[in-house]
Amino acid sequence: MNLLTLSSPVNHSMAPVLLNLPSQLSLESNVAQTLSLLERCSTMVEMKQIHAHIYKTGLIVDPLPMSRLLASSTSPDFGNLTYARKVFDRISRPNTFMWNAMIRGYSNSNEPEVALLLYHQMLFHSVPHNAYTFPFLLKACSSLSALEETKQIHAHIIKTSFGLDIYAMNSLLHVYAISGSIKSAHLLFERLPQRDIVSWNSMIDGYTKCGDIEMACEFFKDMPVKNVISWTAMMSGFVGAGLNKEALNLFHQMQIAGVKPDNVALASSLSACAHLGALDQGRRIHAYMDKNGIEIDPILGCVLIDMYTKCGDMEEALEVFVKLEKKGIYAWTVIINGFAMHGRGQEAIDWFVQMQQAGIKPNLITFTALLTACSHAGLVDDGKSMFKSMTKVYTLSPTIEHYGCMVDLLGRAGLLMEAKELIEKMPFKPNAAIWGALLKACWIHGHLELGKRIGKILIEIDPAHSGRYIHLARVHAAAGEWEQAFEVRSQMKHRGVSKLPGCSAMSLNGIVHEFSAGDGSHPQVEEIYQMWNRIAEKLREEGYKPATGDLLLDLEDEEKERAIQYHSEKLAVAFGLIKTKPETTIRIFKNLRVCEDCHTVTKLISKIYVRDIVVRDRIRFHHFKGGKCSCGDYW
Repeated sequence: MNLLTLSSPVNHSMAPVLLNLPSQLSLESNVAQTLSLLERCSTMVEMKQIHAHIYKTGLIVDPLPMSRLLASSTSPDFGNLTYARKVFDRISRPNTFMWNAMIRGYSNSNEPEVALLLYHQMLFHSVPHNAYTFPFLLKACSSLSALEETKQIHAHIIKTSFGLDIYAMNSLLHVYAISGSIKSAHLLFERLPQRDIVSWNSMIDGYTKCGDIEMACEFFKDMPVKNVISWTAMMSGFVGAGLNKEALNLFHQMQIAGVKPDNVALASSLSACAHLGALDQGRRIHAYMDKNGIEIDPILGCVLIDMYTKCGDMEEALEVFVKLEKKGIYAWTVIINGFAMHGRGQEAIDWFVQMQQAGIKPNLITFTALLTACSHAGLVDDGKSMFKSMTKVYTLSPTIEHYGCMVDLLGRAGLLMEAKELIEKMPFKPNAAIWGALLKACWIHGHLELGKRIGKILIEIDPAHSGRYIHLARVHAAAGEWEQAFEVRSQMKHRGVSKLPGCSAMSLNGIVHEFSAGDGSHPQVEEIYQMWNRIAEKLREEGYKPATGDLLLDLEDEEKERAIQYHSEKLAVAFGLIKTKPETTIRIFKNLRVCEDCHTVTKLISKIYVRDIVVRDRIRFHHFKGGKCSCGDYW
């Protein structure tokens, strides 16, 4: 067994501890000294020196130091699996600890499948298992989503009498729960001879990942003891299911229960704030982090910046960004995307230049944000230049999302034929999003014949999306083809496709208020409608006339005007004027795109009442001030 080629000579300048070893030591003392060195080892350079020492002193035949050497060599902190494997392959009869060390190393690596192959070899050589063998194997199965292999290992656990070991069974439960076999996980959970908090947490995590929030809530409610992982798993599940109000409520319950949130819980709560536009609550969570000395690491920093940008406060987002010690590609991309959402296209490009000057190379997500910024600001030439630079300068292959951004950019600018040619030349089959962007542009710019052809294609490939029918019907209506327009709407109703109702939200004093078009469910509904009637009177005095073009086709003109008066964002604005002080910014968040009439009305209200109003719709932000919008009526 020759390990000379694996060992490095002792570097006296780098291993002063080795210099102090006595030349003559008893075997027992030598082993103890070597184990002590391995315990303190922190780099592969030191590891190789210790390996050379083991070889020189003859301890290479002693399983104890060799086992520890392998364990350290496979360490995820500083180990080298290639080196460890060479050592392992030259050991004539590795013991269980050595096999476990290698399996553990590969289960933590980018090659988890090797851990399973090693296990097969372990079985072939009839090496006995212990309680630590299976958790490492199951971690590899988890990384690979290898359900069949998991079942085989489950059989081995029972066969080798480790079915009562809570560590092995919890590992098995975890794999079943997150690998898409939640029924198997539930069955195993019911049969566990003993359950600890890890068992319960695995079930909550599994049910949230498969989308069954109701069952996850049941487990969360029934578990005898909860820790921070329990609360965080449930909160993350709520956010993933779009139940952001529930996530924030749970975060507050967690604090009341005296459980200190970890970074994952904080990130989930900030993400919920971002989705809801709950700026006040986001600020409170940020203040909590500062008060408790919680370090804003790169991940938490990105989530915090994202929260501020999506809640409409770019200045706060920039302040967090500037204070970040380590600004990676994701932090830069989030801030650029923030400028894109706010329609500040030139600033997005300026920050992209700063990113390059900082030595950060853009990725595909960065270019999605950049192209979106150019599209929202009408920067056609800049967008074209950015798109070309992806391949020529950065050797990045544009995805279908980037082509979609370009179609949107060209379509908004009225370059419909150029957009159509780009679709025909792109190396992907166009999806519904790309055709949808072109259809919208056809309607805006009056290219009705092209719009009708695209509308039919869209309904064929995306028949369950209500917007496809509505846009095609509008194109027919714009062309004066009312019968065809009604036919499209009838087709939509016949197929059972319903229009997503508009909903606007406003966060005040930690409470999220929601409004739907014509909604009468808000506790202050009478006061809101009275306020809106006063607003409507002032609008008429300003010469306002409702723009009913975006409304349903099967309403009479008078009905259209009445319906348009009670769109959700108008009710939210009325509520904001009632509940906020003068000079306070009103912030509203809508799930759909702002219609033409609401856009006009909000501009007028900002002038009449001298208020700044920020509206985030499905696509972007609109900052209304003094009768004007930041989008320049280009949205």
